[in-house]
Amino acid sequence: MESTKCKISKREFLKKSVSLSAGILCFPCKAIIAGIDSGNDGIYKRVAMYQEETAHGIICRICPNRCILKEGELSKCRNRKVYNSKLYTLAFGNPCAVNVDPIEKKPLYHILPGSRAYSIATAGCNLACLNCQNWTISQASPVNTRNFNLPPEQVIEECKTTGCKSIAYTYSEPTTFYEYAFETATLAKKAGIKNVIKSNGYINPEPLRKLCSVLDAANIDLKAFTNSTYMKLSGGKLQPVLDTLKVYKEMGVWLEITNLVVPTWTDNLSEIRNMCKWLFDNGFQNTPIHFSRFYPLHKLEQLPPTPVDVLNKAAAIAGEEGLIYVYTGNVPGNEMSDTKCPSCKTVLVKRVGFRIESNTLSEGKCSKCGQTIDGIWN
Repeated sequence: MESTKCKISKREFLKKSVSLSAGILCFPCKAIIAGIDSGNDGIYKRVAMYQEETAHGIICRICPNRCILKEGELSKCRNRKVYNSKLYTLAFGNPCAVNVDPIEKKPLYHILPGSRAYSIATAGCNLACLNCQNWTISQASPVNTRNFNLPPEQVIEECKTTGCKSIAYTYSEPTTFYEYAFETATLAKKAGIKNVIKSNGYINPEPLRKLCSVLDAANIDLKAFTNSTYMKLSGGKLQPVLDTLKVYKEMGVWLEITNLVVPTWTDNLSEIRNMCKWLFDNGFQNTPIHFSRFYPLHKLEQLPPTPVDVLNKAAAIAGEEGLIYVYTGNVPGNEMSDTKCPSCKTVLVKRVGFRIESNTLSEGKCSKCGQTIDGIWN
C-alpha cells in the first residue's frame, strides 16, 4: 500500500488485518486521517461533562487533579480547554490509535478468552508516569497527534465489521477522553457489544459511577502502595485509585488489577504484601491480579528489567494473603499466565503470549470438579 493513496478502504483493510496475531493495525491513507488544527474552532465539538464555573475559573471535576482553568488554558491531561467561557473536550471522535487486539493484551484474562477487542485511544493522560510505555501519545494533546476521524457511530460499525466482541478504551487514559468513551460505550451497550476499559483509575467517583453504568469490565493499574511513591513515579495520589477499585466493585463491573513491578520503585516485597492484604481485607480476593514485568522505557531507561524471581515472589505473596487468581505478565513462556481452578488446580485456560492454546471451561465452571470460576465467559 502506498502512503499517498488508498488502494483499499479502511473497512477492507480491517477485514484483511483482523487475523494478525499481534493485533496491530495502521491506516496510513490520508483520506481517513483528520488533520487537527489547534486554531480551528472545529475542534470544539463537545462541551466537557462535569465542569463548574467559579470566580477563579472553570473547574474540571472529572479527576482528582481538579484543574482550574481560565480562558484559553489547557488542562493537565492536555485535552480539555476553556473556549468562550466553557470547558470543551478536544478528544471526541478523533482517536490517534485504532487497533484490533486480543482481549488478553489489556490484560483481561477472565472475560471472553480468545476474543478480540476493537481498541481506541486519543492523546492525553492525567498522570505523568516515568515508566509510561505509550508516552508519545499519553503525554501529548489531540491537537499535536495524527488522528482518525472516527465518531462513536462508526466505532460501533467497525467493531461489528471486524468481528470484535468488545470495544476497549485503552493505551492512553480513557478518563481524559471521557465524553467520547461514554457516548461510544452507550451505543455499544445498546448494540450488544461489551465495553472494557484499561485505566489508571484516577477519576472522581461521580463520573466513574456514570461510566460504570455502560462498562462490562476494567483493568486498573495499581501502580504502587505508598502515597510518596505514587507521587514520585506517576504524579498522582494513591487513595483516589483505591476509591476507584471500590466503586468498580460496588457497581458490579468485572475488575482485574495490574501491578507493574518496577525495580527500586515498586519491588519492595513488604509493600506488595501490604497491598495484597488491603485487597483481601476489602473484598477483592476473587479479583485477578497481574504482576507485570517492567522493561526500561521513557524516563526510566537506566533501570534493568524486573527479575523474574521478584515477580514470582510477588505472586507467592498474593497467594499467601488469600488472593485467588494471580498472574505474572510480560514473561514469555511463563506458566503463570494460565487460569487454574482454585479448587482442584486443573489448568482451564492455557495461554501462550496473547494466544489461547486451550480452554476447557464449561459454562464458566471447572470441567473437572465443577468449581465456578469468576469472570465473564460468554
